[in-house]
Amino acid sequence: MAVVELAYSEFGRSDCAPLIVLHGFFASSRNWRFIAERLAASHHVFVVDLRNHGASPHHPVMDYPAMMEDVRSFMVRRGLAKASLLGHSMGGKVAMWLALNDPGAVDKLIIADIAPTRYSHRFDSTISALKMLPLAAIGNRKQAEEYLAPAIPELGYRQFLLQNLVLRDGHYRWRVDLDIFSRSAPQIVTFPDAANRAPYSGDALFITGAESAFVKAETVFPLFPKARMKTLAGAGHWLHVQQPESFLAATLDFLRA
Repeated sequence: MAVVELAYSEFGRSDCAPLIVLHGFFASSRNWRFIAERLAASHHVFVVDLRNHGASPHHPVMDYPAMMEDVRSFMVRRGLAKASLLGHSMGGKVAMWLALNDPGAVDKLIIADIAPTRYSHRFDSTISALKMLPLAAIGNRKQAEEYLAPAIPELGYRQFLLQNLVLRDGHYRWRVDLDIFSRSAPQIVTFPDAANRAPYSGDALFITGAESAFVKAETVFPLFPKARMKTLAGAGHWLHVQQPESFLAATLDFLRA
């Protein structure tokens, strides 16, 4: 399996306990900078760009076994025998799969609003809308945002997706490969078959948004029997953005316990 060398940002002192932050689909390390800077007061924080995201290389294969190997390789190159993992959405699934396959490499596991299960959500309409954006005719981000509004009505989600639109040499282009994303989306919404994996016996915290329906306890405890569940009021799937202080408090309480 080909491994991608992940781009990353680093915060905190090297003599602190390591913590690796893994973002979600269409996101990047930049979305976690505020959280990482706060966590760096007590941890050596690495925020990676998973393959095909941010500044990391593109690769036609994007599934959880491949992304897990990228993170495991990242740890080896950084000399990290063990680290705590914080993963949101897709990044949470990467973290869970690593914990199930290499539990000795994981200190504490923090999963943000995702579970080890298949979801019915599809990205087809979102990716199609992005592909149809007339890049040659776009003069600024506001125009791009307005063009996408009929297909993607939620303003916050449009702005989030448009972080992947970059201006280079006077022309807008997508930083991500939308064809790879389209082919990989069915793998992103699922979770690998864990029937032959022993449950993860380490400490795990699942933080969920009260306004999100992504996590149900019955999908978590068979594989993560020691999991603690924490629900944040006033938050949906983007809980670290919608309730950053509550998210940080729950995360730090767990890491310090």
